[in-house]
Amino acid sequence: MTMKQYYQDAYTKTFQTSIQDQRQDEHGGWYVVLEETSFYPTGGGQPHDTGTLNHHRVINVEEVNGEIRHYIEEPFEDISGEIEGQIDWDRRFDHMQQHAGQHILSAAFVEAFQYETISFHLGKEILTIDLDVMDITESEALEAEALANLVIQESRLIETRWITEAELSHYPLRKQPTVTDDIRLVIIPDFDYNGCGGTHPRSTSEVGAIKILDWEKHKGHIRLQFVCGNRVLEQLHRKHGLLRELTGVLQAPEENMRPVVDRLMAKQKDQEKALKGLKEVLLTYEAESLLGEGILQEGHTLIKKAYAERPIQELQKIVQHLVSKREDMLVLLVVQNDSKLQLVAAKGSTPSVNLRELGQKVFPMINGKGGGKESFVQGGGEALMSKEELLETLVQQI
Repeated sequence: MTMKQYYQDAYTKTFQTSIQDQRQDEHGGWYVVLEETSFYPTGGGQPHDTGTLNHHRVINVEEVNGEIRHYIEEPFEDISGEIEGQIDWDRRFDHMQQHAGQHILSAAFVEAFQYETISFHLGKEILTIDLDVMDITESEALEAEALANLVIQESRLIETRWITEAELSHYPLRKQPTVTDDIRLVIIPDFDYNGCGGTHPRSTSEVGAIKILDWEKHKGHIRLQFVCGNRVLEQLHRKHGLLRELTGVLQAPEENMRPVVDRLMAKQKDQEKALKGLKEVLLTYEAESLLGEGILQEGHTLIKKAYAERPIQELQKIVQHLVSKREDMLVLLVVQNDSKLQLVAAKGSTPSVNLRELGQKVFPMINGKGGGKESFVQGGGEALMSKEELLETLVQQI
């Protein structure tokens, strides 16, 4: 069944048909093939329709090798006789608005700047088009958006026309169709001529509005995010609700929100800086308290300790402070964070221990890795032993 054979008016909500066949696919999903259908299958950047067939829920529609498969939640007990198909109209009309809006916005970028659209995706909440350009400015985006909305406000007709390959040269197409038989054009006269099998309204006014949300660089092109029709109102409603919440939280009207947020962010940075300074002081006190736990051994004073759930950066600061106090200091600190064991070791100038060699012996025991030099080493691995066992292993390997 070709597109021309099954395609009906986009405004069709219910239709009568019969079931040709009912089968299961390779994954066990049930589907039916209809004599005629108004369900749109996934394709051309547009998602499939949903709806019902005699109260059997249609959850997916796909074209496979020219066959339109209507996937249903449960199979029919009897496939004989005529059945009624009903399209989920809210979903269908949303797709009509979005798809036609994409045609209009893509044509607006061509009209204003000769920026071609090279791909299109209609998502559940937003649409994207990829523009064949390395970058765009905000003024360009606003100009194309304004032109697109002007075309919508002018309530121009959206025509569909079936033509042959030989007739293609009669139309100024934005891009060449991917099919050669039963070519369906979607036309906004004097503005856009495009080969497309998707569903569209009869007038640009039914698109309602177009709003560009954002854009970013993507694989050497610009990926533009936008919404059309009722989705514009949904976005406005959601963002206005968030804005109302924020004005309440910040105790500031909308027009004063930016300076209030700037002040809060500056205050947060000051607090973070002060907190960092206090933490440095606390780590210094903690390191000083460890000096009294040193164990005098031949040629050095050993300090060893095991911790749980502490950033290794804190351990680094502690060992650095300790070895700066005394030249005979040898410090071994171990921490377990979730399923990871980490260690930091440092020494002053007098101990004869080579900490880099020590690490090379110990890291394989925990499937870990690390690095450093003779006077300092750090690294980590899996918790294949307890933190206390790792600490004693370090001591034994000295």
